[in-house]
This record gives sequence, structure tokens and C-alpha cells, in this order.
Amino acid sequence: MKKPIIFLLVLFCIVNATDAQVKYETFESSKLGETRELKIQLPRGYEGNQDKKYPLFVVLDGDYLFEAVAGNVDYYSYWEDMPEAIVVGINQLDKRFDDCMYGQNSLPTETGAAFYEFIGMELIPYIEKTYRTENFRVAVGHGETANFINYYLLKQQPLFQGYVVISPELAPNMLDYIPEQLGKLESKIFYYLANTKNDSKSIKRMTEALNTDISALDTKNVFYNFDSFEGASHYSVPAHALPKAIESIFYVFQPISKKEYKEVILKLDTSPVEYLEEKYQTISELFGIEKQILINDFKAISAAIEKTEQFYYFETLGKIARKEYPKTLLGNYYLARFYEETGEPKKAMRTYQSAYTLDEIAGITKDLMLEKADLIKSDFGY
Repeated sequence: MKKPIIFLLVLFCIVNATDAQVKYETFESSKLGETRELKIQLPRGYEGNQDKKYPLFVVLDGDYLFEAVAGNVDYYSYWEDMPEAIVVGINQLDKRFDDCMYGQNSLPTETGAAFYEFIGMELIPYIEKTYRTENFRVAVGHGETANFINYYLLKQQPLFQGYVVISPELAPNMLDYIPEQLGKLESKIFYYLANTKNDSKSIKRMTEALNTDISALDTKNVFYNFDSFEGASHYSVPAHALPKAIESIFYVFQPISKKEYKEVILKLDTSPVEYLEEKYQTISELFGIEKQILINDFKAISAAIEKTEQFYYFETLGKIARKEYPKTLLGNYYLARFYEETGEPKKAMRTYQSAYTLDEIAGITKDLMLEKADLIKSDFGY
């Protein structure tokens, strides 16, 4: 993105976040022996749907990073480019150094170990008990806290499934720990790493080394992306990195893009309808969300079927469309196209004629359906 776009997006996100529910809580921690201030953003429709659960973002450096994350989450979920999510920020003003303390082995020690246990043993259980969360969690950190969130990756069962690691001040041994752990994971992990050309030499050197090692991994369980930004300072880089991180983590959740259509779907050797089904099955498995198939995605698959003239795929697509949008013309239109192109004009005509009982959708109108029925009737003399 160009700078003006980034600025407008961040400005919109910060203003737009007021439409979501932001709460401020004080949490009494036995692990820390003190209270911590939390910022919690609930999705816009949280109170309106008591059965719906949401992924969880845990944001370190919440005193300055929370609003940027919360705004981006609200913005992207509004446009259905990611699921709605709960965002929790932990304020660390004047506590950051103590919270991120590590020992000679580069692992948390003393106050750092206490903060580590606070998040894993107190904060997340409290959030999951109090709010409706799915079992998909994303951790966000910047600088020292970007190093810290990696400690949860080192667990046998990582606490978070997504890691947004922005210009990390990496502890020395983490350059060995992180790639080693990612290489042996049996569960799927989303890992986003970013720096800026204006970071300190040590941050640039270590993030570039980490990027090289992660990029060399041969694993299907790590979904990895790295960005190095021009122009941004160490303190402004989160504004550039957060949109890219969300787009990379939730790529599969997003509507089929023109690029995906041209570079992936049109080149498939297998069924584009199976591709569509697998896309939404992946969304269910990764995020615990049963997402209705978007009209945009039906149209993309339909266009691919027309383009490649593999009209027999319309039958399965039509059956799925009937299930997803039973009161609309969508399923009947695809089934009629299947009958029309596979030598059953009478069935096609009758299916088109069913238009008057169903709702119009996605540019498929009753007039269009009846017009197609009349053309078949005229051509075949029915």
C-alpha cells in the first residue's frame, strides 16, 4: 500500500472502532501480584447473536497498539475479509521491561516468567470464561513484545495459532528456537514477520536471518509471510504491518479475488466446485466458523465453469447453491445451465420456469430465467 492509503485506512479504523464495543477492565493478577489494565473490543454484533463465537486477538503493548489492531480488525471484518473477532489489549506502560525479561537461555525469567504465566494461566482463561471465543487466537507484539509472543509458540501445543511479529527485538537464542519449533509443528500456524528499513541494525540483521531460516523450512503446517517496509520508522511500522498481517492470516477467509481466479481457479486440473468446498471446509477447520458461501465466490466458480466450458460442474454447484440460498434463484439457475448444456433442454426449460416462486439474487432475475425458458421453448418447439 502507498502511504496515503495506509494513513486513511488507519484513520478510518481508529474512528470506525467506536462503532464496536470497547470496554476497559482492571484485572487482579495473582501471578503478577498486581492489577493490570485491559482494553477489550467486542464485535459490533456481539450482543445481537448470543450463539456466535469469535476468534481472539491478544495485543501486547496495549497502551499504544490496541487501537491500531482493534481498528483494523473492525475494518476488515466489516468487509468480510476476516471473521469478526474479540480484541484484548494489555497495557504495559512502565512495565514493558519487566514483563519481557529473559535469562541467559533467552527464555522468560523472574518478572518475565510471571507475565508469561499471567497471559497463559490467568488472562486467556478469564477471557474465554467471560466472553464467547473460538479456539483460534492471534498474538500481536512490537519490538520487545514481538519477541515475547514467540515463547507461546515454543510450547508443545502452541497457545496461539497466529503470530504477528513486528520489528522484534529478538533474544539471541530465538533465532534457533523459532525455526526449529516451526519445523516440527504438527498443527497449523500462521506466522507474520515484518521490519522496516529504518529499524536498528540489530533488528534488521536478526529479522532477516529469521526470515531466511523460516523461508527454508519444508513444512505444510506453517503459513508464513514477511514484509520489509520502506520509509516507516520503528514506531510507525505497525500501521503498515497490521493490514498485511490480517490479509495474510485470513487469506482463505477472504472472497475469491481476481488474482486467485486467474492464477489458481482457471488453472485447476480438478473441479472448481471442489476447490470452493475445500475453501470453506478450511475456514471451518481453522477458525471454527461455519461461514455461508459468499455470492461473490459462487459467481467466480460459475465464471470459471463457463470459461472452461466444463458445464457438468454446474450440477454440483447448483445443489450447493440451493442449500446455501434455498429461497433464491441461484441454485435453479445453475441446475438449468447444467441441463441446457448437457442435452436435457426440457428439464432446463422447466427449471428456468420455476423462477416465479423464488427471490432474485446476484443479477439473476425472474425475467432472465423466463426469457431463457422461452428461448428453449422456441428452439425446440415445446
